[in-house]
Parts: sequence; structure tokens; C-alpha cells
Amino acid sequence: MARLTRVEQQRQTHERLLEAGRVVIAKRGFLAATIEEIAAEAGYTRGAVYKHFGGKEGLWLATMAAQAEVHLKLLDEALAGASDQQELVRALLPVAFADDGEAARWSATTAEFLAAVAGQPETAAAVVAAQKRHEERIVAVLDRHCRRLGLRPALPLPQVVVVLGSLGGGLALRRGMDPDVDVAAILSGVLTVVLPAAT
Repeated sequence: MARLTRVEQQRQTHERLLEAGRVVIAKRGFLAATIEEIAAEAGYTRGAVYKHFGGKEGLWLATMAAQAEVHLKLLDEALAGASDQQELVRALLPVAFADDGEAARWSATTAEFLAAVAGQPETAAAVVAAQKRHEERIVAVLDRHCRRLGLRPALPLPQVVVVLGSLGGGLALRRGMDPDVDVAAILSGVLTVVLPAAT
């Protein structure tokens, strides 16, 4: 078996730490998860986490960036299959809500992370910048598919994306406490209003 180059070893370490961070933080929450636990899960020392990510906040941001890439790809694929407004609305509904526990855990962990870094201007600015970049890419994808289907949003698409992201996160938290909340029905109703059928 060929030995890995230094660059390949660093990439492998980075990926293992990223996956370990995702697993440990999802299980324990952002505040309860420790650098030591994350490093141990990946088979490294805490120094590796600091070297690759600068700490737990940097690891979280890298984890969210990786998930954003996957989300954008899946969203574009789902929207590409829509042939009318109703199918577009269905494609926009987060499939994560099919697994209540997972969605609720990530929403709670995200809220915990945001509360923890709100008083750290540098980290908060990095979070806002990353969120805005992701939202801009979602707007571009959504705009392309709305134009293709002849849909005219009731609000500017950047506002639609912010509203849906905020509403989805809040509903996931609510559903974590109240399993009777029909997240899909609420989001579907809002989407039908903000992305009306072509007339």
C-alpha cells in the first residue's frame, strides 16, 4: 500500500476531524462537546483540532460549510425535477423533518452555537458572512428555477430565503418540544403565498 503524501495526510486528518466534530457535536451539543472528545473520536490529540480549525468554533464553521455544499447540491437537484409551482414548493420542504430527532438536535445545537458566539464579534462576523454567502447561492438557484417555471415571487428572493431559513429553524426547535407541530404544512402554506402559481 502506497504511503500518503504529507498533503494527503493533512487532508485525511482534516476530514476525520470534521466528521468527528459533526458526530460529537450532534450527540452532545455545541457547549457540552469538548475538543478532547472530538479529537479522540477522530483518533488524534486536541492539538490537531487547533491546528486544523483553530478551536471548536472554527470546526463548527467548517462543518456548516460542508453541510451547506451538500444542501445546495440536493436543493438544485430537487428543484430541477419540479415542473410546476406545487412541485417546486414540495421540493423546497426540508427532507430533514422526516427525521424529527435529527432536525431538532441540529436546530437546538445551531441555536446554542449562535447564542455562544453572539458576544464574540469576530466569530459572529464570520458566521454572518458564511450565512450570507450560502443564502446568495440559494437565491441564485431558486431564481433560476422560478424563471424556468414562470413564477413571480411575492417578495424579493433574498427575503424569501431569509424568511424560510428562519422559519424552518424556529419550527424545528418548536417541533423538538411539540411533536404535533406540522412543519411541512406550515412551510408549504408560507411557500405557496410567497411563491404563487403563475397566472
